[in-house]
Amino acid sequence: MPATADLSPVNSPNRKYPLEYTRNIGIAAHIDAGKTTTTERVLFYSGVVHKIGEVHEGTAVTDWMEQERERGITITSAAISCQWQTKFGPYEGIEHRINIIDTPGHVDFTAEVERSLRVLDGAIGVFCAVAGVQPQSETVWRQMDKYHVPRLAFINKMDRTGADFYSAVDSIREKLGGNAHPIYLPIGAEAELKGLIDLVGMRAAIYDESDASGVAFNWEEIPADMQEKAEEYRESLIEALADFDDELAERYLEGAELSQDEIRRAIRKATLSLKFLGVIPGSAFKNKGVQMMMDAVVDYLPCPLDLPPMKAYDDDEKEIDIHPDDSAKVAGLAFKLWSDPYVGKLVFYRLYSGTLNKGTALYNPRTRKTERVSRLMVLKADTREDIETAYSGDICALIGVKDVATGDTLCDRDLDIQLEPPSFPEPVISMSVEPNSKADQEKLSMALQRLKEEDPTFNVFTDEETGQTIIAGMGELHLEIIRDRLFREFKVEANAGKPQIAYRESITQAADGEGKFVRQSGGRGQYGHAVIKIEPNEKGKGVEIVNEIVGGSIPKEYIKPLSDGIMEASSNGTIAGYPVIDWKVRIVDGSFHEVDSSEMAFKMAGIFAFKDAMGKAAPQLLEPIMSVEVTTPDEYQGDIVGDINRRRGQIQSMEAGRGGVAIITANIPLETMFGYATDVRSLSKGRANYAMTPSHFDQVPSSVLNSIVESSPHKNKARS
Repeated sequence: MPATADLSPVNSPNRKYPLEYTRNIGIAAHIDAGKTTTTERVLFYSGVVHKIGEVHEGTAVTDWMEQERERGITITSAAISCQWQTKFGPYEGIEHRINIIDTPGHVDFTAEVERSLRVLDGAIGVFCAVAGVQPQSETVWRQMDKYHVPRLAFINKMDRTGADFYSAVDSIREKLGGNAHPIYLPIGAEAELKGLIDLVGMRAAIYDESDASGVAFNWEEIPADMQEKAEEYRESLIEALADFDDELAERYLEGAELSQDEIRRAIRKATLSLKFLGVIPGSAFKNKGVQMMMDAVVDYLPCPLDLPPMKAYDDDEKEIDIHPDDSAKVAGLAFKLWSDPYVGKLVFYRLYSGTLNKGTALYNPRTRKTERVSRLMVLKADTREDIETAYSGDICALIGVKDVATGDTLCDRDLDIQLEPPSFPEPVISMSVEPNSKADQEKLSMALQRLKEEDPTFNVFTDEETGQTIIAGMGELHLEIIRDRLFREFKVEANAGKPQIAYRESITQAADGEGKFVRQSGGRGQYGHAVIKIEPNEKGKGVEIVNEIVGGSIPKEYIKPLSDGIMEASSNGTIAGYPVIDWKVRIVDGSFHEVDSSEMAFKMAGIFAFKDAMGKAAPQLLEPIMSVEVTTPDEYQGDIVGDINRRRGQIQSMEAGRGGVAIITANIPLETMFGYATDVRSLSKGRANYAMTPSHFDQVPSSVLNSIVESSPHKNKARS
């Protein structure tokens, strides 16, 4: 571990907090495990705020959106900066800059976790002492693995009835495969939680019960009834660390007394390897254990210099390493956009190398444009602090850059590289949204575009067939929040409904059709007459029109308008007015009038002939079928299969995946898939996930045909 004297030369002499004393961490966990409460305590103990905010009272600093305070959930990740000094160890008395991002727990806002973990150096996984590893904990854990994030575990809610620290540690080992080892032990549990035992220093922190804020505690001897357990867990900790540190292993085997610094160094080395997880108990709500967690952040989680260099790519796809160095050229990643009512567009930015000054112009390789940074800010949730300069390893906010999207690289003009952006899942649920008035239409378009810029898992498009504006996102709560924000932030009133499904019609047998358009009312009339034969085409072959007229019964110049009429008629089938697919028409006969025939008359004859033939060709309504792959723990397989059957689905295959997981593939009608994202999570307690892609069209069963025909927006066209 570095001491104050041997700081890396990559540090600018002007920076207040050298890279060695900088920590960029995230707090991530299942819904309601206590992430935001823990973050609030960090703000309090580090002196950023002087009154503890509470989620249940709607006063949490990091839950600053109205929707977050009303619902008691985190929707958008909040960035905060604070300072921390440890009282023991090699960093004793050295002030560290800690940048923390509090992320949402709800799976609908998974993009917030994804993009936060992409730019962070370390993380704290918060677990509930009663429930242990919960479903969303597994998702977060996989995201941490994906971005190779070293982590600590904080077992929260030790004050709750049923809290069991040792069971929660076992659950991390069993369900997540984590090599979890306590570095602190709780003294008591539930209402009897009195303090913590430090297994490195072999001392006990006993909280002063007269100080409800948890600031006051005393270091004392380990209680006699806990001494044996403490020694047992310390021994187990050192044995685990011996796998990561040969020097420590050798001294341990020789029976030497290991110093606290040796053990701390080994814990840090093991944590950075991603194969060790230090565990700390506590109760954020009851203000116990948070200080020890912060000491562990300083002692064991990485600074930017501890991590491998960031990978970037130039125009030739050549890989380039980006190292943290204040004297290097500027390179960083825009990982989040936010519209602020006071300062406009905020771009959350992780600076990986270089020194960024206010007023600097940054180059965006994606747009090939240069953007000027008018202001630089450090964020403290709902407050902002202007700064003149940001250094490598910092997380800050840029103001003034306009044409930027989530995942863009912003760098020095001479660099022209692209850092690897975070990846995001595809939206899984969609609905139509219509403004209440014409005046709201323009405001709606602008608002949806702004929201799309901010949120990479939110999509907006227009259904070409129905003309509806469709919004798509990660779940019903996600879209509900979008609608709420449209109303509150953009003052747009909009109604939402489910989008129209793109049904199709087809024919099942050959038939003849005749169309005659005759209008004679004095002067020049209209005359067009055609005879056609229609037959089904191969699936997926599309439509074909073949001219088989011989002997000039229809002049050549009228074949094109006749074909146009047939095509126009096929866009509105005879059952429910949906487009007709996969058919072949042969024009076999007809007649014309020397004076009265016209292009318009033959176009109308084509429309009538197609309608006549299709009505006799045993038409059928087709619905889009989706190929759905569900990955679920084995224990929920029966429930998932039963639900697929209820949705008129057909199971295609079932196979066993790794780690007690079943993979079910099925073809399911799109009409039954609305709300599936929510339902599949309910059925599996949030542990199953699915992917859905369009597969083919298939016949609508007679049992649901009438309801679809009656609800069709095109039914009047079918009847005309």
